[in-house]
Amino acid sequence: MKFDRQDFSDEDLLHVYEELLRPRMIEEKMLILLRQNKISKWFSGIGQEGVAVSAALALQDNEYILPMHRNLGVFTARKVPFNRLFSQFQGKRNGFTKGRDRSFHFGAPDYHIVGMISHLGPQMALADGIALAHKLKKENKIALAFTGDGASSEGDFHEALNVAAVWDLPVIFLVENNGYGLSTPSEEQFRFKYFIDKGPGYGMETVQLDGNNILEMYGTLRKLAADIRKNPRPILVEALTFRMRGHEEASGTKYVPKELFEIWGKKDPVENYEKFLLKEGVLNEDKIATLRKQITKEIEAGLKDAFAEGEPVADTALELQDMYAPHEQEVIKPESKQTEEKRFVDAISDALRQSMEKYPNLVLMGQDIAEYGGVFKITEGFVQQFGKERVRNTPLCESAIIGTGLGLSINGYKAMVEMQFADFVTCGFNQIVNNLAKIHYRWGQHADVVVRMPTGAGVAAGPFHSQSNEAWFFHTPGLKVVYPSNPHDAKGLLNAALEDPNPVIFFEHKALYRSLSGPVPNDYYTEEIGKAKLLQEGEDMSIITYGMGVHWAKQYMEEHPELSIDLLDLRSLLPWDKEAVAATVKRTGKVLILHEDCLTGGIGGEIAAWIAEHCFQYLDAPVMREASLDTAVPFAPPLEQNFLPKNRLTKKIESLVSF
Repeated sequence: MKFDRQDFSDEDLLHVYEELLRPRMIEEKMLILLRQNKISKWFSGIGQEGVAVSAALALQDNEYILPMHRNLGVFTARKVPFNRLFSQFQGKRNGFTKGRDRSFHFGAPDYHIVGMISHLGPQMALADGIALAHKLKKENKIALAFTGDGASSEGDFHEALNVAAVWDLPVIFLVENNGYGLSTPSEEQFRFKYFIDKGPGYGMETVQLDGNNILEMYGTLRKLAADIRKNPRPILVEALTFRMRGHEEASGTKYVPKELFEIWGKKDPVENYEKFLLKEGVLNEDKIATLRKQITKEIEAGLKDAFAEGEPVADTALELQDMYAPHEQEVIKPESKQTEEKRFVDAISDALRQSMEKYPNLVLMGQDIAEYGGVFKITEGFVQQFGKERVRNTPLCESAIIGTGLGLSINGYKAMVEMQFADFVTCGFNQIVNNLAKIHYRWGQHADVVVRMPTGAGVAAGPFHSQSNEAWFFHTPGLKVVYPSNPHDAKGLLNAALEDPNPVIFFEHKALYRSLSGPVPNDYYTEEIGKAKLLQEGEDMSIITYGMGVHWAKQYMEEHPELSIDLLDLRSLLPWDKEAVAATVKRTGKVLILHEDCLTGGIGGEIAAWIAEHCFQYLDAPVMREASLDTAVPFAPPLEQNFLPKNRLTKKIESLVSF
C-alpha cells in the first residue's frame, strides 16, 4: 500500500494515526465484552476504520454526518464521550437513546451526527434535506451520508441520488463497497462492477478510492468537501474495502472464501499506516506504546462509568412523554371577526400561504406544486410570492421527499410534503412510520414535517386514487393525525399542524375541495389539535364521525328531524378526544361510529372498544359501527356508491334507535 503525505505535517499524520487507532482498540474491547455477555450485539468495522475516520476528519465539526453500522470512527473522531457511547452499547439510560435503541442506531445532535435506522437506505434522503437547508441558508456547508453496497439495492438509494442531482445539493454519498450485503456477495446484488459506473446516469461526479488507505481517503474527501462548499453539487464516492468480521458477530464469516481474508488482511488500514509512519520516522515504538496506554485508559474509564450505571428503570410516564417533542399549543384567535365564504380548497390554500408568511423557514415540496400549482391548484401563485426555493417541484419519489423533509427539520427548517393523492403515501410509508414517528422517542430529534393527504372516494377515481388510509397512521405512536370536515377547521387545523414540531399526517377529503363552502376568517388562526367538536346536541343517540362522515350524518339528520341526535366531529384522530367521546356516550347511551374507511381495522373499532371498556355503564345498546365495505374502492359510480356506507346508514340508525 502506497501512502502520499501530500501536505500533511508530522502532527497531522500522528493525529490521523490516533484517530485510526482509537476505534480499532474500542472494537477489540467490544469483542471481549460480547464474549463476556456484557453487550448484546456488535457490528464490527474492523478493516474499514479508514473510511469512517477519513470522513469525520475531512468535514468540519458542524457539518452533518449520517453513519451506518460500521462507522465507529465517526463517533470517536467527533469526540463523542466514551461513557455515553458505552452506555448506548449496553442499553443504559445515559446512552443517546435512553436504552430504547441499540448499537449505532442513534443520533448525537451536539456532534452533528444523525442516527441510522435498520432499513439503511432511507438515511440518504435525510442527507438531502440537511444539504438543502445548508443551500437555502447559503452556509457553504455539506452533508455526508454513508451507505453500503447491500443497502444500495434499495430504491431509496436511487431516489436520494436523483433528488440530490436534480437540486444540486451539497452532499457526498459515500458507498463502502466491502463486497457483501450480510452474506450475499456483490455479484448477487448487482450486475455493474463498480459504483462509480452509476454516477453518470444521475449526472453526478464519481470518485473511487482505496478505502483502506487513510491518506488517500482523507486527502481526497477533504478536497472534495472544500470544492462542494464553493460549488454545491452531489458527488458519489466509492470506497473499496473489506470487513474482517461478520455482518454482526453472530453471523460469522463462513460464507467468505478464506483467500479473501488473506488478501485483505495484508491491506489492514491500521497496520499499514502504522508501518508507513514508522518508516517515515514520524512514529516510534515508544510513541505507539504511550498512545495505546492512553487510549486504553480512556476506554477503561468510559467503561467504568457505563458499568456503574444501573439497568434502566421503566417509567411509563416518561416513555409516553418522549414519543413526542414538547409542544404546548396556544390556540390563536383571528384578530378580527371578519369572515369570508370560502371553499374547502381555498381554506387549505389560505393556511399554507399564511403559514409561509409566518415561517420564513417553511419549505413546501410535492409533485407539480410549483408553477402548475398542484393537481388541485392549492399552491397556485405560490411560486410568484415565495419563489422556487421554498415551493419545490419534486421528482416522483415519495420516500426521498419525506426523508428530505426530515433532513430539513434536523437542520432548522419546517417542511410540508404534499402527496398528490393519499394512496401514493405507500411509497413513502417507511419514512413516516419508522423515521418521522420514532425519531424523537429514539434520540430526541423532533420531526417538524406535515404530510398533506388528499383522500377519499366518491369521485369515481378507482382503487388507487380513492383509499381512506388514516388507520395505518392512527396505529403509529409518534405521529399526529388530523382530518377536518369543513373549511373553517381545515384552515385552523392546518395552521396548527404547521406550527407543531411533531410529524402531522393531514387528511383532506378531495370530494369536499370544491363542493363545500363555509365562513372562514381571513386572519391567521389555529384550532386545537386533539379536540373534537360537538356539532349538534341530542338525546336519542350519538353519531361519532369525521371527514365525509360528518356530511352524511348531517344529511340524515336533516331528513329525519324527529330524531334528536348528538353529532360529534372528531377532527383529530391521533390524539383523539376521549373526554368528548365519553361525554356524548353519557348524554345519549346509544352510539354509532361512522367512517368512510373499511370496517375491519378501521378507527371505529378502537373507539368502540374504548367505549365498551370505559363507558359500559352508560350504554343502553351495543356500540355500533357503519363503514365502507371490506373491498378495494371500485371505479364505476354504482359500485362505488354501494361500497360507501352512506346508503346503509339509515338501516343501521334504525337498528340502534330501536334496540
